Amino acid sequence: MDPLVRFHDQHPPEAAGSLCEELLAGLTASPKCTSPKFFYDRRGSELFDAICLQPEYYPTRTEEAILRAAAADIAEVVGRDATLIELGSGASRKVRLLLEALHPACYLGVDISRDFLLESTRCLAVDHPWLEVHAAWADFTRPMAWPEGLAGERPVAFFPGSSIGNFTPEEAESFLEGLAALLPPGGGLLVGVDLIKDRAILDAAYNDAAGVTAAFNLNLLRRLRHEFEAEVELDGFRHRAFYNEADSRIEMHLVSLHDQAIRIAGERVDFEAGESLHTENSYKYSIAGFRELAGRAGFEPRAHWTDRDSLFCIHYLERAG
Repeated sequence: MDPLVRFHDQHPPEAAGSLCEELLAGLTASPKCTSPKFFYDRRGSELFDAICLQPEYYPTRTEEAILRAAAADIAEVVGRDATLIELGSGASRKVRLLLEALHPACYLGVDISRDFLLESTRCLAVDHPWLEVHAAWADFTRPMAWPEGLAGERPVAFFPGSSIGNFTPEEAESFLEGLAALLPPGGGLLVGVDLIKDRAILDAAYNDAAGVTAAFNLNLLRRLRHEFEAEVELDGFRHRAFYNEADSRIEMHLVSLHDQAIRIAGERVDFEAGESLHTENSYKYSIAGFRELAGRAGFEPRAHWTDRDSLFCIHYLERAG
């Protein structure tokens, strides 16, 4: 194993089978749907990083600007020598904006894409030789525990990128309740939340002119074929994303271009022309609305930071005593 990164395999041995069962459950539901986690094979992770560079996609650059501007303030609230745990760490890019200010005792990256996780955490370890770096290959949407042997005075979870918006509000509250159970009283959560805004900004962000978000969405079909041995027509669907104002969420879909079927794990899933597979939600919140949700889940709001255009917010919450 890599001497620079302490690797923790928390993916259960039956993961492939259970993932296939989860896929089938969604594909045979009405309406058809899949979890956003199925986007993130290696290619999906690379495409998401490319999405973050598109001019229409404001969340990443806005969140990073907030982190840069507020790093000292965040460090004052969070404190030094914490155990910093990044959920859905991906390229570990945003956490770099905080490391020098926070100076955690150790860092743990948690991600579902194993190879991408190992590459990213190794780069982080090379660039920060003073930092103890851990990597946990895990699905953080399922029950998990922090690995043993983490240095630090207290755990502080870091959940950037507005990924909390991929959950329905009910699921988000349940997820936060589970996270609160993993933290001691006073343990912290630094979480990025996308704010409600003009629908034109939102629609453009998920329909970039370069077609990167479309490629990211359609890559799900390639993963079905290559990883889950599905029979699927790769050119048989188109990307669709729009803001559902009534539910305060962006919806992403793969829309069938004609009558067709996907065959996976011995099952046949029929699609009519125009029928869609709902692949992702991205819920948007007001600052007060998210604080209220977090409070119901067992967290107390301590601070928040936003940009001058009120596009995005970073909340610091503490596990209630």
